[in-house]
Amino acid sequence: MDLRLDLPEPPEPASFAESPLSHALAQPLMLGLFLPIQSGAWSPSLEPRSTSWTFDYNAELTLRAEALGFDLVFGLAEWVRHGGYGGVSRFREESLDPFITATALAALTKRIILISTIHILYGPWHPLHLAKFGATLDHIAAGRWGVNIVTGYAPREPSMFGMKKIEHDLRYKMADEFATILKQLWRSSEDVTISGDYWHLDAAFARPKPRFGRPILVSATGSPAGFDYAGRHSDIAFITSPAGAKLVNALPALPQHIAAIKAAAGKYGRNLRTIINPMIVCRETDAEAWAYYDRIVTNADHGAVEGYARHHALADSKAWKNHLPQDRILGGNVHIVGGPEYVTEQLCNLKRAGCDGLQISFFDFKPDLEFFGTRVLPLMRQAGLRK
Repeated sequence: MDLRLDLPEPPEPASFAESPLSHALAQPLMLGLFLPIQSGAWSPSLEPRSTSWTFDYNAELTLRAEALGFDLVFGLAEWVRHGGYGGVSRFREESLDPFITATALAALTKRIILISTIHILYGPWHPLHLAKFGATLDHIAAGRWGVNIVTGYAPREPSMFGMKKIEHDLRYKMADEFATILKQLWRSSEDVTISGDYWHLDAAFARPKPRFGRPILVSATGSPAGFDYAGRHSDIAFITSPAGAKLVNALPALPQHIAAIKAAAGKYGRNLRTIINPMIVCRETDAEAWAYYDRIVTNADHGAVEGYARHHALADSKAWKNHLPQDRILGGNVHIVGGPEYVTEQLCNLKRAGCDGLQISFFDFKPDLEFFGTRVLPLMRQAGLRK
């Protein structure tokens, strides 16, 4: 495999003091919003709420998050068949593409970082496509765009593209080649000829070049192969609690988990940041928050919960294996339920456990984001989590 390894990699965006990523990393705890661009968001519950997958709704959330000082917004990618994951709600049948969504949001926003998730092995994508498209969006967003490169863990998704599911570790080997080619295309000022194991380029070239060396690279992982990939390529790793959604179990397990992924980056002489997805249910008091939580769970769309559990049971994701179907009713990676003071205390605990950032989800996004901004953000600043 001739990947032109003699070519130096492009500078990382964090090496530029003026880059949007550097500004985000200057915060004691990065703060992101996990946009609900899929119907039902993270919660297959029939409890009434305003949350919507539509672009206008997500654009309003993004602009409000930017005004509140959030550092980034994130969109997931799924390929779901007719009926979604089932249930009365047809959970996640509707979903916006996060790459197109980020492109549109780039024209509406000024400061906030926009992260798109892309399944690079479906189709498949070609690295030259993403090198050109990504550099274009990087310029539209003035360096505020990043890509969450994922390989796909669900067997029914690749079949939609007429493909067979690829074995777990091989997917990361392919992703490594893809990302290596991407970075060489973004770096090289000359034509690049590459004969890899999975992609081939003959005198390929991509301009414009990204604003700050290359766009921000993100990955989501919970396996040794994924750790190694993230250690070599990613600026931010989206991590999952290895001990399930209950915070009492997650907090003791996270330090070792985070240390392992950061050690993988250390092998390559790199500094990797981690970000986790807490689902926050916050009201003025702990009792009110738990009453809200109980309504969400009591009104579960059980058909959708069971459908989503079957989906994960057939997949080979290593990150979610200790999450229970009951946890999926609220959704998110770890659950934080309580009043503003309690929520802030638990965010401090996630920071102490080694998390460098948060990618927050809510059940009813608009009012819950507003309450978080009014009641929790000031406490986070007082606690030294935010500047």
